[in-house]
Amino acid sequence: MAVDTLLLELGAEELPPTALDALSDAFAAGIEKGLQDAEIPFQTVTAYATPRRLAVQVTGLADKQPDRAVERRGPALAAAFKDGVPTKAAEGFARSCGVSVDELIHLETDKGTWLGFQEQQQGESVQALLPEMIRKTLQSLPVPKNMRWGASRVEFSRPVHWLVALYGSDVVAAEALGLQASRTTYGHRFHAPDAIQLEHADDYLAALENAYVLADRQRRRERIREQVLAEAEVQEANAVIDEDLLVEVSGLVEWPVALTGSFDERFLEVPAECLISSMKANQKYFHLLDDQGKLKPLFITISNIESQDPDQVISGNEKVIRPRLADAAFFYDTDRKHTLASRIPQLESVVFQQQLGTLADKARRSTAIATFIAERIHGDVAHAQRAVTLAKCDLVTEMVLEFPELQGIMGRYYAEQDGEPAEVAQALEEQYLPRFASDAIPQSLTGQALALADRLDTLVGIFGIGQRPTGAKDPFALRRASIGVLNILVKGELNLDLRELLQVAADQHQNLPKADGLVEDVLTYMLDRFRAWGQEEGISAEMYLAVRARPVTKPLDFARRLRAVKAFAQREEAAALAAANKRVSNILSKQEHDGSTQVEASLLQEAAEKALFEAVTASQQQVAPLFAAGDYQQALDALATLREPVDAFFDQVMVMADDASVRRNRLALLASLQALFLGVADISQLPQ
Repeated sequence: MAVDTLLLELGAEELPPTALDALSDAFAAGIEKGLQDAEIPFQTVTAYATPRRLAVQVTGLADKQPDRAVERRGPALAAAFKDGVPTKAAEGFARSCGVSVDELIHLETDKGTWLGFQEQQQGESVQALLPEMIRKTLQSLPVPKNMRWGASRVEFSRPVHWLVALYGSDVVAAEALGLQASRTTYGHRFHAPDAIQLEHADDYLAALENAYVLADRQRRRERIREQVLAEAEVQEANAVIDEDLLVEVSGLVEWPVALTGSFDERFLEVPAECLISSMKANQKYFHLLDDQGKLKPLFITISNIESQDPDQVISGNEKVIRPRLADAAFFYDTDRKHTLASRIPQLESVVFQQQLGTLADKARRSTAIATFIAERIHGDVAHAQRAVTLAKCDLVTEMVLEFPELQGIMGRYYAEQDGEPAEVAQALEEQYLPRFASDAIPQSLTGQALALADRLDTLVGIFGIGQRPTGAKDPFALRRASIGVLNILVKGELNLDLRELLQVAADQHQNLPKADGLVEDVLTYMLDRFRAWGQEEGISAEMYLAVRARPVTKPLDFARRLRAVKAFAQREEAAALAAANKRVSNILSKQEHDGSTQVEASLLQEAAEKALFEAVTASQQQVAPLFAAGDYQQALDALATLREPVDAFFDQVMVMADDASVRRNRLALLASLQALFLGVADISQLPQ
């Protein structure tokens, strides 16, 4: 069986840069799955993409499917012969196989013996299988929005112009999206517009690079990164390379060339975040900072050509950015003519959610929640109330309407200008923290109260109108809100009861359709998010379930227990004690035990049960203050010493004694042992 390289390339008008990675990966995945389904051996599948092309290269691809034995089953043996003579059923099956009855074989199955036929089926050639595979894959790509062009009925993200399909040196006779496959590709639109004839599929990358095209996405990104850093070094500045922007820019160019431009220093009077947002969102520029972290009046743009007159390209970019920055300055100056507080009435007309009212309604509800939280965490209640009142006011400013990503940031700037307390201004920006699982949490108590109140109101409200998230839909980002609440409570070491917080939030809503059981429903949902939260810290599902089995509703306490169980699980005693607790749980669940943990010392008979009683009694005294202090790890370390007396008890003592009082006493001893561990978690859930 021969092997060679397969190259597929679809050429098109400039594809959407933000969709390029998804389209490229789906193209490669579709071809890979097609080859796997056809059982054609191959070595590697690599995706390539530029704004004008999607490509897949498969190395070590066999030229055909392997031959395989195909087995057909005929009539049961009992129906195939009568008195040793083949029946019509046997003869008919033999004819359908093109052989005589004598050439059939016997197939043994769990349901009896059957007549059968086995033949060697020749594998189809890769050339024959690829055309349909290519067509199906291209038709199923996740195109964000299809379009038609000219008189064609073909639909794709952008008009398509060429299709390359080469297996080694041979063109694959494929047709897709109205294109006939060939060996012809094209280089850079301006530097090398002429057709390129590929002699072999292995020539692809080198041929395109000679034609000013870097088809390897990762290589193109790294070249952009290197060029940006080099340009910044020349300017004695620090380049800020946003990874999302880097991906988008690499999807806009085939031959990146970094150039540095400048803008008027007067624009630096505008908050840096505004200028940066404008440069990134509108022009896809990288910004530069000085050694103090302040924005410099410079930018780096990535051109798609090697210009003979780069100064002219730079000048053109400078002319384009000037009005953009002027717009940002205008928005900033316009917004500053009004205080944030003067915008409060505008929130009455901004709908948060149809059934939950406006942003003003949300602010009123959140004020009560934030007040409760601020009191509990010893924050400034007046600051918390003021922060909630102003929290959403920047959403109606010109700057945030133009650049939504600046919400909170502009609130802080405008609040500082208005002379609001520093912690209130800080809280307006912190309310959106954490934005993702590993993000920082609000540092101020006012920011923590505001961030918690806002999320809790949203969670209770959306659940209350029956729009809880599903596996596919979470339009109000309730999963992220839940993780945010957990992170603030845990990382901020706020020992607040989540059930109590949710009840306060629920009390602020009137006439919610799903009010019955609402608090418990949201509580369960949020505590279930600890499974994902724990994965960030290497906590297994079993460890999570061990803690989840306990009625713990304080996230900080929940997290401490998770970490303690994780540490305990590393001990050599863990598996044995987990198994013992599992055995205790099974025994207690099967017996008519009243749950009593009161052990009568006078009823203890065996040395092993006396030793266990003494060990349990000593442990109770030792771990009680540790439980009270929330030092669960030290408590479990102390309980690990129970392994030997527990093992001895089960080896030497018959729990189900004939004497009912002795039996009850031994069950009580086991219950008291179980209760010790349940003070932290149900460790019977751990691997044994």
